Parts: sequence; C-alpha cells; structure tokens
Amino acid sequence: MVAFAANSILTRLAVDGDHIDPSGFAILRVLSGAVVLGMVMTARGGGLPILRTRRLGGAFSLAVYMIGFSLAYLTLDAGLGALILFGVVQITMFAQGALTGSRPTARQLVGAGVAFLGLLLALWPGPGSQTDLAGALLMVFAGLGWAAYTILGRRAADPLAATTANFLLCLPILLVLLVGTGLQFSATGAALAIVSGGLTSGLGYALWYRVLPQLESATAAIVQLSVPIIAILGGALLLEEAVTLLTALSAALVVGGIGWAVTARSAPADRS
Repeated sequence: MVAFAANSILTRLAVDGDHIDPSGFAILRVLSGAVVLGMVMTARGGGLPILRTRRLGGAFSLAVYMIGFSLAYLTLDAGLGALILFGVVQITMFAQGALTGSRPTARQLVGAGVAFLGLLLALWPGPGSQTDLAGALLMVFAGLGWAAYTILGRRAADPLAATTANFLLCLPILLVLLVGTGLQFSATGAALAIVSGGLTSGLGYALWYRVLPQLESATAAIVQLSVPIIAILGGALLLEEAVTLLTALSAALVVGGIGWAVTARSAPADRS
C-alpha cells in the first residue's frame, strides 16, 4: 500500500514540477516496469505467455489507468488524487461484486452511499475546494481502469507472469496513443518515472497480484483503506500540500464508508 501511495507522490513531483510531461512519464513508467519485471522473470525462469486473449484486458485497463493518472496530476494534489482514485476503484469493485455475487445488505448499501457522498464532496468545485474538474475527471478515468485491472487480476494463475505480460503489452498501446504528444523530460523526471515504474509499480503490482487470490473481496478493500491516508500525509510532508478541512472530511467519509461496507456480511443471494 505504501508503494501505491508513493506512485501518487512521485507522479505529482515529476509532472507538476515540470521535470517531465505526463505522456513521457507514463511511457517511461511502463517501460521501466516491463524491464524490471522481465529481469525478475528471467531470473526465475519459466515461460511468459503473452499472446493470449485475456491479456488484452489487463493491458488496456493498465493503459487507461496510466494515461489518466499521469494527466490528472498536472492539476491535482497527490493526496486528493489518491483519494479520488481510491474512491472510484472501491465503489466500482463494490458495484461489480453486488452485480455478480451476493446481494448487498443494508449496511453495505449505507456504507457505499456514505463513501460515494465523500467522493462527490472531493469532486465538487466550489468555495474551499482544491479540485480541478478536468483533473478530477481524468482521475475518475484512471480509477475505472485500475478497478478493471484489479478485478481481472483475480483470475491470474501466475501473478508475476501476468503483471509482466500486462506491462509489455501496455507499452505499445501507450506508444501509439502518446508518442506524438511532444515528449519532454529531464534527468530528474526520467529518474522519478523509472523509480515509479520499476519499483512502486512493477514490483508493487506483482506483489498485489500475488496476494489478491488469497484475499476475500472485503479484505482486499480494507487493506487499501490506508492508501489515500498515506498519500495525503506524504503529500503534506514531502510536497508541502495543504490538507484542507474539505479534504479531511472527504477522506473520512470515503474511508469510513468503505470500511463500514466491506466489514459487513453479504446477504445470501435469493435463488428462488
């Protein structure tokens, strides 16, 4: 979870600091992640089945996340961006679980509603708000991509191979979509993208894929409760970002609502 939160801080530092443009950051992030994961796969041994239909979903959802995430941090604070991303991911996963699994209880519905209210509060422009609407919408876009990536990750028989294949297939997608957007970066920007790609993304995602099959949906959601809090604190300490009352209230509603929902037992599905 620290690695996930660190991605927000590294991206904000690189992009908002004009060390690298968002497109260049996304491409270098995926490239370095693919290289590091490829080295790990080589050391481990074994095949890397890339040309499989189910790999395309992971690659495209990863590309959606990477593009939206990098562009959003042109205008969003690291903590606020992580909060929006987290809220969208968890609400999407809750909705997917409700549609495909057990019928949600009243407690789960109330918790999801509270979290959604907190997310709306974080997104709502107005007095006291630090939210840029375009940046917020881009982060929502990224959250939908990461939610799809997480859901698809549950099916991975070999988490490391799946993550490596997703990064390798994501790279040409990003090159096609972003290579003509005027890439510019400094040595500092490149270094931040490489750390984000190779360490906190590549290896972090491989670990996440590894533990996901061993976690229930509720547990997977609970452990992610720490991500926006870590990012908000990290942004305040490392980037001197202000933690407003509105941001704190939004975080409390999102984290508290999701925590309340995922710790409830699902009602058995009506099979009559």
